[in-house]
Amino acid sequence: MSVVGPLAGRSIVVTRPQAQAAPLAEAIVAAGGTPIVFPLLEIAPAADPQPLAEAAARLAEYAVAAFVSPNAVEHALPVLLTHAAWPAGLLPAAVGQGTVKALAARGVTGCIAPTERFDSEALLALPELAAERVAGRRVAIFRGDGGRELLADTLRQRGATVDCITCYRRSGPSDGVAPLLSAWRQGRLDAITVSSSEGLRYLVDLLDAEGLVFLKATPLFVPHARIAENARALGLSNIVLTEAADAGLIAGLRAYNWLQ
Repeated sequence: MSVVGPLAGRSIVVTRPQAQAAPLAEAIVAAGGTPIVFPLLEIAPAADPQPLAEAAARLAEYAVAAFVSPNAVEHALPVLLTHAAWPAGLLPAAVGQGTVKALAARGVTGCIAPTERFDSEALLALPELAAERVAGRRVAIFRGDGGRELLADTLRQRGATVDCITCYRRSGPSDGVAPLLSAWRQGRLDAITVSSSEGLRYLVDLLDAEGLVFLKATPLFVPHARIAENARALGLSNIVLTEAADAGLIAGLRAYNWLQ
């Protein structure tokens, strides 16, 4: 029986970390396509566990606990809840809805998060993080190594005391890009979805001249304008900006004119 759907006959690369790749891969299958799961970021616990342990010990002292990603929830929350339940007066905050769901799945509800644009700017625009609400209060930000400082810097400017706690670290693909090159050479790689500027930089750095030619000719679906800007800065131009999150990526894939 032939496969039907808007993505029938199309092979789409899913580059989210392994633990977050399944929903988008399943949506691609539901639309008739074939997902190629190729995480551009590998996630591991932070090299130094002490800062997270110390944050757990003083969790009740914080007014707000912000989680930048589902990975932050996965690596921080088990430690934070080892000795006590989530403090009643601690407001959880998240950059995206996937992080809200990850918190809720572990029993932490009442989370504030943007509902349209999913980035630090949108989180900072919420009234709960206005200067009059955070001044003189303590905020914890649970995140990976590196990343943007906008959230922490802005909250400090608003008068908050901010602790940034690294609870996981990121690295590029350990097995190289041979699977992608093989798919390209066989003519069975039609598009790539990218949800991380850092992951995209790893990909560009890993590809040789042949791979870069393939990449530049392949539609790159990205769910945020900042990723699109970074892609252009890396010399890519075949970029499709979609709405946010997995829902935006799959909608963009389904609507794309594959015959153009």
